[in-house]
Parts: sequence; structure tokens; C-alpha cells
Amino acid sequence: MATPAQPEFLEATYGSVCRSTRCEEKRRRTLESVVHLAVELAREGREGRKVGTLFVIGDVDNVLAQSRSLLLDPLYGHSEDLLHVERPEFRETVKELAQLDGAFVVKDDGTFVSAGRYVDVEVGAPENFLPGLGTRHAAAASVSRQTNAIAVVVSQSSVVRVFADGQVRAEIIPELFLMSKEGLFASRADVRQVPEAGVTLAVAD
Repeated sequence: MATPAQPEFLEATYGSVCRSTRCEEKRRRTLESVVHLAVELAREGREGRKVGTLFVIGDVDNVLAQSRSLLLDPLYGHSEDLLHVERPEFRETVKELAQLDGAFVVKDDGTFVSAGRYVDVEVGAPENFLPGLGTRHAAAASVSRQTNAIAVVVSQSSVVRVFADGQVRAEIIPELFLMSKEGLFASRADVRQVPEAGVTLAVAD
């Protein structure tokens, strides 16, 4: 069973991602933890197959207003104490639920409030539809543009992308080092900040 990363690891590995999204301090630790969870999911998949999902962090009321349930919410009715991103057993639950369609909605403090939500995409904004990327990325671009939330996408190609203000702010390629002898089975992830977002290339140790 995976355990949450320590704060110093999160800062060293994903701190630059948080800076690229210009997120508020109260959201920083949650974003780092969610990105780390997303990287684990991208690397591990589930039941031998790749899994894609979407996490939307912050501005919960507005996010819920711009989304709807696709199914009976599997998180409904559970104590908030059990739904925190840093609880090891809950992280495993999230990985299982990621096989379902829809997005996770997460408070700034790291508490998950909903799962399996369909995010309404602003179809009148062509900038939400990025070349080569699907509807999950369009939803991330749209919800991060229309609200103050940050969106983290796990693609089925095992790339994690972080959106803020409707733009891709970072790409994380968990498996990149598995292709090199020096990095064989390394636990680290390659973190590339998107130049268009005004930040520089960075590789996490």
C-alpha cells in the first residue's frame, strides 16, 4: 500500500508545479499531494491497464455548480476525516474510484467532497480544446478558466497535466526515466513546466 510522500519530498519534486500555477499557500500542500497521487496512478494504472481521471482542487461551490453527478456519489455520507488525500487507505480508494467516469472535487484543505462528476465544458471557448488532447483535458481547461480551481489530469497515455486559468501549467511524465539505464525503476518523475506559462524547464530529483 502506497503511503503519502513527506512534505520535503513534495516540495523538492512538485514545488515548482505549485509555483507555476501561482496557487495560494493554503492550497499548496493539497496540490502537491494530489499531483503525487496522480503520478502514482499514472505509473501504476489499475488492474493491468492505464487509467485516466481528473482532479479539481479548490473553489468547490463554483465547481459543483458547473458540474453534475454521473452516478450515485460514492463519497456521499462519509466522514470528512476519512476523505483526506493524505490518508493512505483513502488514496487506495481514490485509485479504485478513478476507474469510474467523472472528476473528483477536492477542497483546498485536501478533503475530497465528490467523485464521478461530469464537468460542463464551455463549448463556446475554442481555447478549451487543445490539439491532440481529449474531453478530459477540455474539462480541465474549462473549469480552471471559469473558476478559481486548479485541475490535475491523468491521461491514459500516463502523462499528468496541471491546469490553471485555462492553461496547461505543467506536464509530468512519470515513466520517462524508466527508459534510461540510470533511472531504471527510479521513483522520481520528470517535471516539465510549460514554457508558454512563463516558467522554465525543471527535472525533479
